[in-house]
Amino acid sequence: MSDFEARRVIEALRSGIPSRTVGQYFSSARQDVLSMLSKRLDNVSENGISSGMVVTGRYGEGKTHLLNTVFNMAQTANMAVSFVSLSKETPFNQPFHVYQKIVQNTYLPKRMQPGFLDVLANITPHSPVAEEMMVFTAKNLLCDKLFFLFRSYLHTDDPEEKHMLLADLEGDYIGVQALRKIYKRIFSEKCVFNVSFAKTKHISDYFSMLSHLFLTLGYNGWIILFDEMELTGKLGKKTRLKAYKNMASFLSPNDFSKLESTFSLFAVTDSYLEEVIDKKHEHENLKAAGFELNDEEAARCTLEAIETAVQLKPLTKSETFLIVEKLVEFYKRAYEWQPNINVHDLYESTDNRGYLLRTRIRAVVECLDQLYQYNQIGNITIDELGQMSYEEDIPELPIEV
Repeated sequence: MSDFEARRVIEALRSGIPSRTVGQYFSSARQDVLSMLSKRLDNVSENGISSGMVVTGRYGEGKTHLLNTVFNMAQTANMAVSFVSLSKETPFNQPFHVYQKIVQNTYLPKRMQPGFLDVLANITPHSPVAEEMMVFTAKNLLCDKLFFLFRSYLHTDDPEEKHMLLADLEGDYIGVQALRKIYKRIFSEKCVFNVSFAKTKHISDYFSMLSHLFLTLGYNGWIILFDEMELTGKLGKKTRLKAYKNMASFLSPNDFSKLESTFSLFAVTDSYLEEVIDKKHEHENLKAAGFELNDEEAARCTLEAIETAVQLKPLTKSETFLIVEKLVEFYKRAYEWQPNINVHDLYESTDNRGYLLRTRIRAVVECLDQLYQYNQIGNITIDELGQMSYEEDIPELPIEV
């Protein structure tokens, strides 16, 4: 590790913003959870088993850090990784928006920047990858739109058409008439869909296509990391239920989707169970929602996954001390400085900074900053983080089953 890398780590920790770099170097704690997740990744890469799970913990206790650690584990295992934070702009009741964010935030192994559709530019029409994707999109999806789209993309010589078709795969969905026009120009035949495509009904085809594409390109699977799942609690009642239904496609792909060699991990605050599922009576709401049986089962699957989520317990004193000790070593390297401080004393001086791991770490960095600049430690200004509010702030929308 370079001194520059050490400084990047310290600056990320000082800001309190989780990063993959921090996840790479601070991954020794919670070995029981990491061991469980490692087995899930092995099941994907070695056995092609798709699955999903939820992890929960207190606000600021390291959930995002855990996701970043899994990100690095997956990249080392030659897997494609997508990392998406749910938000008002990325609500799960509208999975076609989630798809767009996933495409924008997917990393191929050994790449520092997101993006993967550039690899399609190197695929020739009669290559093994092209032929496999043609067979897959023709026979394994709900709608054959992606078959016509892939075939058109591979054979067009028009840059504008190529751009439009590629934009569709990025989530800027091309109109049916435009696709038919392109297809007829290239092949001199009509493009007739087996089912009329609608992004609200057939977006699962795009997720299935991605999972198969990554396997066909030679990667060992696809890991999807969803952060801030608790923001689902701020949706209206009907849209929350629809979001739960859609999440089941990732949490239980063998039952509710066709994702191949995929592992999805959701992170949610531990207050969600009490503040949303219990207080807002989600199970009763689901019974009264009028879902079809399969959709009701899917939504219930998500609720049960949250209720049985893996709990991130607060770190032990020994684990926390090792983190403090490591922070001091990183700080020394980052600023080429030898602090005149006992690690045990630093640990004790920040012990009253509350129970949250993030604030404890920031307090340690602030102490080191003061010692570095003033040769003494004064008042620590880092305070506790605020708690999540689950008041609904998105207008109620008609439910779409």
